[in-house]
Amino acid sequence: MVSFCTIAIALFFLASISATELVDNISIEVDGLADHVISEVTAGETLEIKVSFTALKNASNVILEVELAGSRMHAEEQTSYFNVEAGVGYVKTIKLTVPYELKDEVSDDLSLNVKLWNGDFETEESRDLRVQRPSYNADVMSIEVSQTVVAGEILLVDVVLKNIGYNDLDDTYITVSIPALGIEKTSYFGDIIAEEDDDNDDFARGRFYLRIPYEAEDGIYTIEAKASNDDLNIVESKEIIVKNDFSNGNVIVTSFRKIVATGEDAEYSFMLVNPTNQLKVYNIVTESSDKLYTKANTAVVAVPAGTSKTVIVTANAAEEGEYTFNVNVLSGNELEDVVTFSLNTEGSKINPIAVLTVILAIIFLVLLVVLIVLLGKKPQKSEEFGESYY
Repeated sequence: MVSFCTIAIALFFLASISATELVDNISIEVDGLADHVISEVTAGETLEIKVSFTALKNASNVILEVELAGSRMHAEEQTSYFNVEAGVGYVKTIKLTVPYELKDEVSDDLSLNVKLWNGDFETEESRDLRVQRPSYNADVMSIEVSQTVVAGEILLVDVVLKNIGYNDLDDTYITVSIPALGIEKTSYFGDIIAEEDDDNDDFARGRFYLRIPYEAEDGIYTIEAKASNDDLNIVESKEIIVKNDFSNGNVIVTSFRKIVATGEDAEYSFMLVNPTNQLKVYNIVTESSDKLYTKANTAVVAVPAGTSKTVIVTANAAEEGEYTFNVNVLSGNELEDVVTFSLNTEGSKINPIAVLTVILAIIFLVLLVVLIVLLGKKPQKSEEFGESYY
């Protein structure tokens, strides 16, 4: 009797277990490799996992869930809902990225767990895997740099590089650059081991000094840190802000337009600023035409570091009208800036000497007329009467 009860209970549990199974004949392929071939995966890579199975029951709202689980890592993905019919075979594919959490170990054990389930049924399968670091890989752990820098200043960049590959990194170089500004510095980091121990580190640090050009414009720039050797070439980036009060040029103009009488000189002034730490020499070239004459008070201007100088430009138009002309500012053979001025001439220039001459001439004529009038009047002779005495 006892034996009969034991067998009955066992059959009941067996029936209960089989009743909860949703599928059977599960086959798992990883990147096209069948079950018996699957053994090793690489940290950081994306796996294409294909699961084949045969449904045991009619079921709706079924989900396929794939999980990678290890002592230090976990990742999972699942499909959307789908329906299955008993006796029909199905194939479902999921892409899953292997976590990169090996820390100081180059490899670890991993389980690939597959689960098909809905609210009523569930089937699970597992495979043992070995996860390894890539043969050669590194991680730029940090790029420490000021978020904002002023043009002309030196930017300090601290880079930390960690070996996260399976093998040691031999003869490693780090190059820090700002491509948009044409700045680049390279430093030798040497050999970086794959595992940390008491005597060696699996990471290296370096400091770089980058001088931001004075002519760099205001804006956001990307700073790149590239690690490279014979087996590796990786790049990480970070954004910085460059400030430049003189990003629109080193020429400051207070007035671009003048109104004068025809033939009168108009004077324009502008300031040349040298924000650098070196002497700069500027060449000033003015443009003239048949009706407009222009000239700068100096053709060559030497501006010491951190100072400024003022340049005076004179323009004179022989005829009434609107004129524009350019003043070119060159630094060496390169055009530094172009300043466009305008001149409006109205009427004629009044010459004070000519006005004084006319006034004196008028006064002279008036005096001459008065003199002629006075000379034209003759005095009348008075009659003399004498007394006679007889």
